[in-house]
Amino acid sequence: MEHTFKSGFIAIIGRPNVGKSTFINHVIGEKVAIISDKPQTTRHKIQAVYNEEETQMIFLDTPGIHKPRHQLGEFMVQTTKETLNEVDAILFMVNAEQGYGKGDQYILDLLAEVSRPVYLAINKIDCIHPDELLPLIATYDEKGQFSEIVPISALKGENVDRLIHLLKRELPLGPKYYPDDYVTDHSEHFMISELIREKVLQFTQEEIPHSVTVDIESIENKSEHMSVIYATIVAERDSQKGIIIGKRGQMLKQIGQCARKDIESLLGMKVHLELWVKVRKNWRNNQHQLHQLGYRLDDY
Repeated sequence: MEHTFKSGFIAIIGRPNVGKSTFINHVIGEKVAIISDKPQTTRHKIQAVYNEEETQMIFLDTPGIHKPRHQLGEFMVQTTKETLNEVDAILFMVNAEQGYGKGDQYILDLLAEVSRPVYLAINKIDCIHPDELLPLIATYDEKGQFSEIVPISALKGENVDRLIHLLKRELPLGPKYYPDDYVTDHSEHFMISELIREKVLQFTQEEIPHSVTVDIESIENKSEHMSVIYATIVAERDSQKGIIIGKRGQMLKQIGQCARKDIESLLGMKVHLELWVKVRKNWRNNQHQLHQLGYRLDDY
């Protein structure tokens, strides 16, 4: 049986907010990447593992390609570019609602320089009229060279199984890189920080979502059934700190309560979550602070 086992790495690339994280979570069957309607939600290359009896697919959910406006943005885009040369296949995902745009052409130009099979997934087809789909497929077919074009709805799971079946064809014979119960390469600290950041994205508006990160100070296991987590939400300006805390602390309380529920599901135990908000001015353009917060620009 071992000599027939197939395994490999698949990068998911696309503009911000096309549904890459939703797709990953649907395929894996649990939350690996945070989801938000705000663009540029994913900041790190998130590795997720999909297992079948004779197949292991390692998906790399990359930050959305966009024009960088600060060092954090450069980190996100460079992370995605480097990933393209590390994989067996590339899944280029686009948003059916948005249609073809300049951002897509920028990605297509990048892909033209990569010698990897590229599959196009047109996501969010549940959000458009069926009559719009064929012209959309024709437009993308003219613009790039794709092994297959597959319309899907990652949210509803429509046509996702077919896409997975097609991607399997590109996998080489290889080893099982990870055990069957392994779903992501990120630590509990990272996953907890992302779940907290997801709630900040959910409950705040305007510039706040892009200006914050979360630093896990410590996790103390009080017993087999209880952990205490100390975390700091980092903002860039005092005004942002005030918004995140909210009137009489109500916004921070709401963020903490909702994040705690997801963290308890992740850890399988009760959690006491202590949240603070601190200001690190212009942290997204400060390489030293980016390093401290886990964004290693000099690794790329």
